[in-house]
Amino acid sequence: MLKHELRKKYKNLRAEISPTKASDLSLALANSSLRIPIWDFFYYHIFLSIEDKNEVDTLPLITLLQGKDKHVVVPKVVGSNSLENYLLTDNTAFKESAWGVPEPVDGIEIPENKIDVVFVPLLAFDEMGNRVGYGKGFYDGFLNKCRKGTLKIGLSFFGAEPKLITDVHKNDVKLDYCITPEKIYTF
Repeated sequence: MLKHELRKKYKNLRAEISPTKASDLSLALANSSLRIPIWDFFYYHIFLSIEDKNEVDTLPLITLLQGKDKHVVVPKVVGSNSLENYLLTDNTAFKESAWGVPEPVDGIEIPENKIDVVFVPLLAFDEMGNRVGYGKGFYDGFLNKCRKGTLKIGLSFFGAEPKLITDVHKNDVKLDYCITPEKIYTF
């Protein structure tokens, strides 16, 4: 399938999930993360959810990471298509971006080469680990700057799209894992 078709399909599917159900599924995803081998690392980049888009709520996963004394890193959009990464601390102040994303105002910037694990936002993914985001390229650009061994983990309320994504671009970065409520996919 084409990315624009998948964006439309999965935005509609996500819109049908009640807030209570989304909260339950998000907690299940966080708990499922305990079953993948990522807990010996130090720096974990995680997106902050856009509430209006009914995204996976990453707060339970952030709480889990902090409970394991991991360094949590959150993104901020700079320029037209780049991300900066800031260490999440008790003093981190946030401001909502034009897209409705909570972003750190300032703080301790963490370079891409220090990040070990990235929890990647997505709308859909296929059985080969290709993902569909919102189409702005922020995460593909960011992931291409990370170390080769950085683990990329998608979080999705839905399973893999059975039809392969046909318009994959050469700069698109594949996932290593995707966590869903029913299954953990390994690519």
